[in-house]
Amino acid sequence: MKSKKILIVAIITLIAVVCASSVVSAGIFDFLGGSGSSNNANLTGQEVNLAAAASLKNVFDDKLIPMFQEKYPGVKVTPTYASSGDLQSQIENGLEADVFMSASNKQMNALVNESLIDNTTNLQFLENKVVLIVPANSSSNITSFDDLANMSGNIAIGDPESVPAGQYAKEALTNLGLWSAVEPKLSLGTDVTAVLNQVAQGSAECGIVYSTDANSTDDVKVVCEAPAGSLNTSVIYPVALLKNSTDSDAAKAFMEFLQTPEAKDVFVEYGFTIHE
Repeated sequence: MKSKKILIVAIITLIAVVCASSVVSAGIFDFLGGSGSSNNANLTGQEVNLAAAASLKNVFDDKLIPMFQEKYPGVKVTPTYASSGDLQSQIENGLEADVFMSASNKQMNALVNESLIDNTTNLQFLENKVVLIVPANSSSNITSFDDLANMSGNIAIGDPESVPAGQYAKEALTNLGLWSAVEPKLSLGTDVTAVLNQVAQGSAECGIVYSTDANSTDDVKVVCEAPAGSLNTSVIYPVALLKNSTDSDAAKAFMEFLQTPEAKDVFVEYGFTIHE
């Protein structure tokens, strides 16, 4: 009788161990985002409308959007790229957006104040650098920001009224005491990509863009970074969810994906710094 009881206890224990193992295995599989994950299945048919600064186009189109859609094959990501100021205006006027990633806190904060952003999700995410560039084949003698005061050609910058890269450019030039000297030479771009193209094509002798933009093409070369102290604040890229997100579950999944180690590694690969 005793041996029979021992056998029964052993069988019950074995069954319990097998069941527990199955539960743990399923949990790990879901956590890793396997194809059987109920979370993935629940997002099928949803769409993430991404409004992102023009300087983010390459990293999102080349790598991050394909990576996300591979992880969530049932979700479509539709990006809109423009200057952060233009995107702010579009969102204020009803642009269907779920996630906004700006190249400056100015535009994000404006939308927060208008109650269009879920501020609990507002993340100070990336950092960038402001650099002075010339065409790759340039024989110019420009070696620093100070040289801009005496040059005769066009200087391309983003429109300071709406383009964060232009706002940073104006801030640096003003703090360096150069703004009044360079203002008559300025050629204003609608976004930082337009500025980059002006310099790459040689229609401007030099320009001021983000480091990541300069690194995206072999048609320009970097002269120098904006001098230490010329910018009042770091170049921060915040990201947040819109309050009226249509497919909020997919948008939340996208935000979570951006903060994964593999996504952060891609941002760093493209020249951004993760803001800590």
